[in-house]
Order: sequence, then C-alpha cells, then structure tokens
Amino acid sequence: MNRTGILEKANQITNGEREEAYGTPEDNFTRIAALWSVYLNACILPADVAAMMILLKTARVASGQKVVDNWIDIAGYAACGGEIQSVRDGEADENF
Repeated sequence: MNRTGILEKANQITNGEREEAYGTPEDNFTRIAALWSVYLNACILPADVAAMMILLKTARVASGQKVVDNWIDIAGYAACGGEIQSVRDGEADENF
C-alpha cells in the first residue's frame, strides 16, 4: 500500500467506521483522557490520548511485525490529535 492509500484508509476509518462506533474523536478522546487522568492521578488531555496511542502503535511497529494497519492507525491518530489541538488552540479550520 502506498502513502496515498494509507492516508485514504486512515481518513475512511477516522471519518466513518470509528466515528460511527465511538462518536467524534474529541468526545471519545475526552472520555479516555478522563479515565486515564483518574487512573494515573495526572492531568491527561484529549490530545495526549492521540499522542499516547501513536506511541502504542509505534511500539507495535518496533516489534518487527510487518502490519500496515499500525501505520494506518498512526496516521489516523495524528489527524485526530491535530484536529483536537487546533480546536483547543482556537485555530481556524484550514485546508492545506
């Protein structure tokens, strides 16, 4: 799968399947952040959830398994985290 295919699949998942199942990334990551904050006794933000999930997927990549789904998920988490951070920082929605 090439980079366009990876990004298209990440887009399809984050704006389709996963959002239908779990709600918007902001809502879902806010719920996760609240649970992690209690468990860790630390302030975890929704954008932190995206970063931590990228690290989880990076660990899976580092295991040596050749599974393209990890790269697709990393792209999806990066997009969700960037969107959450942009909204949080009050940035306008920009198309690059």
